[in-house]
Amino acid sequence: MTVVIASKTRYSGTVTPSALNTETIVVDIGAQGDDYIVEGWIDLSALQSGDTVVVCEYVAVDGVNLRRYACVTYSGVQSDPVIRFHSKQLLGNMLYRVTVTQTAGVLRSFPYGFLLEVLGSV
Repeated sequence: MTVVIASKTRYSGTVTPSALNTETIVVDIGAQGDDYIVEGWIDLSALQSGDTVVVCEYVAVDGVNLRRYACVTYSGVQSDPVIRFHSKQLLGNMLYRVTVTQTAGVLRSFPYGFLLEVLGSV
């Protein structure tokens, strides 16, 4: 069986939390017609001294209940401000989400770009 990318969807833009300590969705990917791959980037170069942001990834392994996969806290100016979300291959019914929560400082905007590739076969 030859596996191909049957379709791809780009998610890009800028996310700005509406208030401190409010989790804001960056990308929210629902169930797909077949297994899929997701990967992406977030740029935290807007962070300044006194700013803190928490970036979290969630996965619903059972296709229903999103569970935290990983969370990382970033504070102040970042020497390497671009975060890379490495490729994750998920079953078609699994869900995927990335969020940001700014917990301190002045609210900032963060550019992002994610790619969803739905697999197929020939």
